[in-house]
Amino acid sequence: MGRSSSATAAGSKKRRSKTGALTLGEVKTLGEELLSSRANLNHAPTLLALLSPSAPLDLALEALISLQSFFVPLLPSIPSAAATAAAAAGDADPELVFRSWLRKRFDELVAALVELTVSPHSDDAIRDLALDALMDFVKLGKDGRFQSAIYHKFIHNLIHATDSIDPLLELLGPKYFIYTDVCYFTYTSLDKIASSIGNKATGSEKSGLHSGDDGPEDRGTIYVRNIYNTLAHIPALDFQESKFNMWSTVGLSSKGEKNSSEDCSATYINKKLKSKFSKAWISFLKLPLPLDVYKEVLATIHKNVIPSMSNPAIFDFLTRSYDIGGVISVMALSGLFILMTQHGLEYPKFYDKLYALLTPAVFMAKHRAVFLQLLDACLKSSYLPAYLAAAFAKRLSRLTLSVPPAGALIIIALIHNLLRRHPSINFLVHWEIDANDSEIFNEASQRKKVGADPFNNEETDPAKSGAMRSSLWEIDTLRHHYSPAVSRFVASLENDLTVRAKTTEMKITDFSSGSYATVFRDEVRRRIKQVPLAFYRTTPTCLFQESDFPGWTFRDQFKNMAETSVEGNGISTVDISNSSPAKRLRMET
Repeated sequence: MGRSSSATAAGSKKRRSKTGALTLGEVKTLGEELLSSRANLNHAPTLLALLSPSAPLDLALEALISLQSFFVPLLPSIPSAAATAAAAAGDADPELVFRSWLRKRFDELVAALVELTVSPHSDDAIRDLALDALMDFVKLGKDGRFQSAIYHKFIHNLIHATDSIDPLLELLGPKYFIYTDVCYFTYTSLDKIASSIGNKATGSEKSGLHSGDDGPEDRGTIYVRNIYNTLAHIPALDFQESKFNMWSTVGLSSKGEKNSSEDCSATYINKKLKSKFSKAWISFLKLPLPLDVYKEVLATIHKNVIPSMSNPAIFDFLTRSYDIGGVISVMALSGLFILMTQHGLEYPKFYDKLYALLTPAVFMAKHRAVFLQLLDACLKSSYLPAYLAAAFAKRLSRLTLSVPPAGALIIIALIHNLLRRHPSINFLVHWEIDANDSEIFNEASQRKKVGADPFNNEETDPAKSGAMRSSLWEIDTLRHHYSPAVSRFVASLENDLTVRAKTTEMKITDFSSGSYATVFRDEVRRRIKQVPLAFYRTTPTCLFQESDFPGWTFRDQFKNMAETSVEGNGISTVDISNSSPAKRLRMET
């Protein structure tokens, strides 16, 4: 039997040397001989050479199946890398030499599987099979522990891929990210990789925001984008569950870690998982993020990240984002508001930054609905100083002069709530000057003469804006707004808002998503009780009245009517067609 196997292998080598390639039947024969006896171990390197994205698909699939069947039973006996190095350093018995050889071939197999999985040139069939084989090796290690070294090598190559990794993530998501231990070790690897990338970044690149306008993306930016895509494909974890679905037999214990009964408890798993989740996100947020990734993170961080963190330590990231200004600050407000209200974190000059964000552009931004709702929530506290509430009311009032009709509706609702919550600023609606106070009366009279408003709209400090000495005169102009919806809605501010029992707060959610389309749609759907009609007691004979245009005369003209004008002693006839406008007859003496 051994002779026939040797003869077959020798014949295969001769055929391969002549033709330069193996046939499918020869590959199957090599696989069967490899599984049958140790005497055919040299077939393993031949089959390993076929595990390449450029190899024929049928040969690669057959070689992969044979090698997986060969190595799976031997996984418990494969030594570690340290033991392999010790065996190579000194004289060892044949068994150690064999195991050392196995370790080298197994490392080559893992490297080939990672390449097949990550490479964009791999066929979908070989990629799917290579991923399954790789995860089997991760699962079926020594003592049933999760082989974190193999998995980390896979995640490292996944993040450092320069081509799109979306097809691979679409496989990982529903197939393996449903297991708690796979998510746990994914977060562990991403934490290490993100920290390594952050240490290599220069001081200028650690600002947290990379514009991406400098031409093609560099490798560092691609790696950051891959980390985010991987984090985004991991489904939201339910930390309230009492049972967790594990891929490996032991659970969260990796190779080399001791296992105890406490490691299997739900409390322990929740604690470990939250810790790794937090570390992975914190390490990622320290990297220079591309602008599009930065916006995506800010748009979802308050929903998908902060509630799942063991200790929300991303305060620095949010405050840094809030200080940037513009749309970035608007998007960072959600996460910052949650940290301040639910976790007791303090941010000095929070309202100063919020005051500076109130510009006409924010009422046309994509995320204006969430921002305006948070703005109303931030101004809800009864402990807000009167000068601060007045400054926000006046700033919003000034914005009504330049925002679209939908923005004016939102501002009216916001000012309505401010006046109702803070009765101390109701003097802005109707401010009476005491004539007995000569200084204030003279100052008010002087301002009235020149038409000046003491409010400084360019001032970024609410305390220095002068809102307490001003009034909401801009709101009065909305009575004559060109949009009927605005002119009708402004009447709600005429009520006495200091009587809280007779008034209710307005829901900003009903107005925050407004636009030109919503205003027009609501106006079209509105039922009108009285319709204005053009009614004349007598039939009009001309388009304009003579009193409308002094010096001009309008009379009814017949088609082709001849008019005679006397100029001196001569007489001239003028023909006026029906299409020509009526002309004033000029009489010259």
